[in-house]
Amino acid sequence: MFRNLPLNALRAFEAAARHLSFTKAAEELGVTPAAVSHQIKGLEDTLGVALFRRLTRALVLTEAAQGALPALRDGFAMLTEASDRLRAGADSGVLTVSVGPSVAAKWLVPRLERFHQTCPGLDLRLDANDKLVDLNRDGVDVALRYGKGQYPGLRADCLFNERFFPVCSPKLMEGEHSLRTPRDLRHHTLLHLDWRMEDPTAPNWRMWLLAAGVSGIDANRGPRFNMESVEVQAAISGQGVALASNALVQDDLAQGRLVKPFELSVTDEGGFRYYVVSTESRAEEPKIAAFRNWIMAEAAASDADPGAGS
Repeated sequence: MFRNLPLNALRAFEAAARHLSFTKAAEELGVTPAAVSHQIKGLEDTLGVALFRRLTRALVLTEAAQGALPALRDGFAMLTEASDRLRAGADSGVLTVSVGPSVAAKWLVPRLERFHQTCPGLDLRLDANDKLVDLNRDGVDVALRYGKGQYPGLRADCLFNERFFPVCSPKLMEGEHSLRTPRDLRHHTLLHLDWRMEDPTAPNWRMWLLAAGVSGIDANRGPRFNMESVEVQAAISGQGVALASNALVQDDLAQGRLVKPFELSVTDEGGFRYYVVSTESRAEEPKIAAFRNWIMAEAAASDADPGAGS
């Protein structure tokens, strides 16, 4: 019976029904709108029932389609969960973690030796990029996400809250224009993370200078970077002063590559934090629980303020 079940056509129908658009369904499935239309027409012919009423500017579900759609969605959810369990069983010794490049390079990778000591039978596969993965479909077990922690169907545990403060090379603390007070920043290049300059709630130089009570300094001058790890590296090499996250610079501060000239820090006014995220259905699998427990303990032991909960 399953051999003749038109799964591709059913998937095309579910996506088109959810979006009420062949075009958006095609974008999600990575095919053309014509292919989606062809799949659904074939499904209608096979079932002997119309699934959509095609109006001039709209797509409307028929009564039969509306009645069948909830059960179809439940079926796909069960198939996804079953696939996850099969994959977990076949790959039980490997944990795939999706993480942004900067957090991977500056915070996670330096701590991996301790992970291997804690969980010697588990190998990590790091997927370090800024792509927002689908934990149900992309073969990823755990993700470290920067957001508000509100992810339907996912378990999200707050890893740490961030503080943002100026950091620079030790050599900027010397010479005629050494950094002694915030006003001394007028003599130095300000380094920026590009996306924070576009978000009024994100911590940036404008926010920090305002909190410091400093005026007369152009908060927008200086080079911009699209990755925080690159911005931090520019600060290490003495190219300017970066407003950086405590989580990403704590090791550089501890080893003397960077210094913190001022104690004043600011936080993300939008309520964004780093979270450890997994699907609710797999959250207590041994390898996922082991990684979550380890990384939460690392955050608690570090200088990054640990989150109070999920």
